[in-house]
Amino acid sequence: MTVDAKEAADAIQKGKVVVCPTDTVYGLTADATSKKAVQRVFQIKGREKGKPLPVFVKDIAMAKRLAKISKGQEAFLQKVWPGKVTAVLESKGRLPKVLEREGKVALRIPKNELVRDLLQKLNRPLTGTSANVSSQPSCSSAQEVMAQFAQRKHKPDLVIDGGRLRKSKPSQIVDITGKKMRILRR
Repeated sequence: MTVDAKEAADAIQKGKVVVCPTDTVYGLTADATSKKAVQRVFQIKGREKGKPLPVFVKDIAMAKRLAKISKGQEAFLQKVWPGKVTAVLESKGRLPKVLEREGKVALRIPKNELVRDLLQKLNRPLTGTSANVSSQPSCSSAQEVMAQFAQRKHKPDLVIDGGRLRKSKPSQIVDITGKKMRILRR
């Protein structure tokens, strides 16, 4: 089913999992504060529990509610956000534990207008993982997403069709919790 941003926001508020275009590929979005919604993303994706999901936030103020951010880290984040950089930060423990690893959480302010609109409407963080079955290729169109999940028992609840996305590398993931920044994915 293809829907618009208002319908998607309403669905997310009800704990549903929505597919939408992001800065890179189509993504599975859900309320990152809802343990049940986050568990559904893992179930739909077929992702192992020890592999946390990245989280979209609307601004640095929201990021600061979820993670400990020093002045130096904030200066770095203001340079790279919004954009294709996911920052691993020390968690404040305000999200379901399955979104953390070793007390850290991965956050990103996306550039994509639709995702930013959802974040504004909902005023809560969203999961931001690729809309594909784990170990399968990421999807550049809503049709690819629907085809990949067609035969699966667990499927996304709604799909926003934003057309075919240009080929893009996944977001860069950087751990900025230590004295030196570590690039986890280029």
